[in-house]
Amino acid sequence: MPSAGLAPRRIVQLVALFTMFAAFTAQLAGALLPNVPTFAAASAVGLGLDLYLQHKQPGLLSLLGRIRFDVTVRQLLRDMLILVGLLRIEGINPLHEQSPLTIALLSFYLVHFACQAVAVLVRRTRTLPIATRNIDTSALRLHTAPPRILARRPGHRLLTFSVPATAGLMVTAATKDALYGGIGLGLALALSVFGTVYLGTWLLPGKRPANERAALEWLDAWLADYRPTVGMYFSGGTTSAYQANMWLSTVASLEGRPLIVLRERFMVQKIDATDVPIVCIPKVAHLMNLEHSTLKVLLHPANSGKTSQVLRIPSIKHAFINHGESDKLSSCNPYAKAYDEVWVAGPAARERYQLADIGVEDKDVVEVGRPQLAPIRPYVGSPTSPYTTVLYAPTWEGWTNDPGNTSVILAGENIVRELLDDPKVRLLYKPHPMTGSVDPRAGRANERIQAMITEANARRSGTRPGPEAAAELARRTAELDRLTSTAFRASADEIERMKLQGSPDTGRAAAVAEATAAWETAYWASFPEWEHQIITAARPAIYTCFNQADLLISDVSSVVSDYLSSEKPYAVANTSGLREEDFKAGFPTVRAATILGPKAKGIPALLEAVRNPEKDTLVAARAELKEHLLGPSDPPSLARFDAASLELAVKADERRARMTARLATELPAQREVEGIEEDAEAEATGAEDSVTA
Repeated sequence: MPSAGLAPRRIVQLVALFTMFAAFTAQLAGALLPNVPTFAAASAVGLGLDLYLQHKQPGLLSLLGRIRFDVTVRQLLRDMLILVGLLRIEGINPLHEQSPLTIALLSFYLVHFACQAVAVLVRRTRTLPIATRNIDTSALRLHTAPPRILARRPGHRLLTFSVPATAGLMVTAATKDALYGGIGLGLALALSVFGTVYLGTWLLPGKRPANERAALEWLDAWLADYRPTVGMYFSGGTTSAYQANMWLSTVASLEGRPLIVLRERFMVQKIDATDVPIVCIPKVAHLMNLEHSTLKVLLHPANSGKTSQVLRIPSIKHAFINHGESDKLSSCNPYAKAYDEVWVAGPAARERYQLADIGVEDKDVVEVGRPQLAPIRPYVGSPTSPYTTVLYAPTWEGWTNDPGNTSVILAGENIVRELLDDPKVRLLYKPHPMTGSVDPRAGRANERIQAMITEANARRSGTRPGPEAAAELARRTAELDRLTSTAFRASADEIERMKLQGSPDTGRAAAVAEATAAWETAYWASFPEWEHQIITAARPAIYTCFNQADLLISDVSSVVSDYLSSEKPYAVANTSGLREEDFKAGFPTVRAATILGPKAKGIPALLEAVRNPEKDTLVAARAELKEHLLGPSDPPSLARFDAASLELAVKADERRARMTARLATELPAQREVEGIEEDAEAEATGAEDSVTA
């Protein structure tokens, strides 16, 4: 059963499709009768609707493309029906008037296809084997992109340039004067010819970027000049960028010259603001160029199919740092044994790997803490606000069918209902960005939860911040967007973005951090303290929500481990079907938590303990579990993380030294053997020549 939130959109799509096919039917009927008003109106409506859908519903039109009814076919059908209509209208001479119009129309389509061929060539020349950010690429001769309508929007181009042709032919149908059709077609043809010629200028040397060979040579030269020592390698899908973004500040703080290596072109713009140079190398053959660089260590926040490709480079040491630790099986993936080292937060993860018995040796596990948790503020006691802020941050359903992965399906609505029933609770709901991507039930439950929160807000009232708060948030948002370079003109392509995102300005990282803090302050100040919030965007980040919350309710996930750094009260939903004793025994991260069943009946007592710390019996357990999960506070986590990277770099140097020494020993011996073989072959040849003589 479709959700209520999606129904209006689907209705609009169905109405649009019905209107389009009705326009074609009316155009055909008007052409055959002939009925000029019907014929002209249907032609105009069909073209206008197609133009509108190109901008507003491109996904809907892509479905028509799958059944071979794409934009070219649709517009060609409209134009053919116009010609049929003109043939049926008395007073228009088919031989002397319509034939030139037909020839002009065919010429228009011929130029359209020629323009499309030029567009393909331009796109190919503007696709480099690499993509970069935070690197000066002036040596690659990068130029701004051609207009998007010419280079990347053939459907928009065809429909837009067809407008004067259709308008002229409609006037001809009404007046029976072919001159107007000729003017319209001439204008459409002129636009197409001019667009094709203008687009072709991007194939000239002045606008053409470096070719593949030159780009790769430039990359080698840049690596030799920059001399990176440690890098972060990341590959993933469109919703997985958060896994790398959580490590940006840590990587930027490492001693040496850090580098970020990506594999997917779209990921270059999904990485958050950073001053660290970013290089995207899509092809594995080009990736091997890293072997000849000074790169010693690569850090991996996630496993992916393309991870195995970079692991082939023996001169680089690889450490798996994960994007979060939890008691779930995904935190003990057997793939981890492919890395040289596995870096974990504290003793709990070390024990987890040994209990999992997946081939990761204890000597390869290094405890480094969680350096990115530094912004999380510590527990200060009972809530100071009249409202108790509760953060409900469930994880997603995961790749397995385990019912306990996410609480959204079985317990989410009950948890939210219990919280909303308390008039002194302010709820922050932040679901995992991948919720519903595997199990549709999770997606539907997520939508119902959001509807419940929206309805609860409608029943509440109170003082709201003045308009100056919204204005301040808008100002801070604009400033943050400006600093993080998230805005490009519509026609910008990858090459243009590389040009614009060259070497970052001095001090930009500090400015971004300051602007982010100011934005977060303005964000929370723009809402009344009594209003529930649904947070699905990247901002505000989860750690900012931690600082707002007096209580966390989540699932078995890395969110729990990270939140424990504050030592605030937390609860974990148990929808696994296990008894509470077995649940705590199987998942160490929940040992200091209040366990909620699918009915979530323990929430009133939990809120009472949060508001009255003397009733909180888990304070000491949280402090003890924090150190067990995250390691000691001294030395700081960042210092331990940096030390681990330097030690692994030393191992890479030692390996390179051994290989150099081995080659120095083996090469002379090999040459000596080859020399002896050559001498023996020469002697044998000489003896053979003597016998022959």
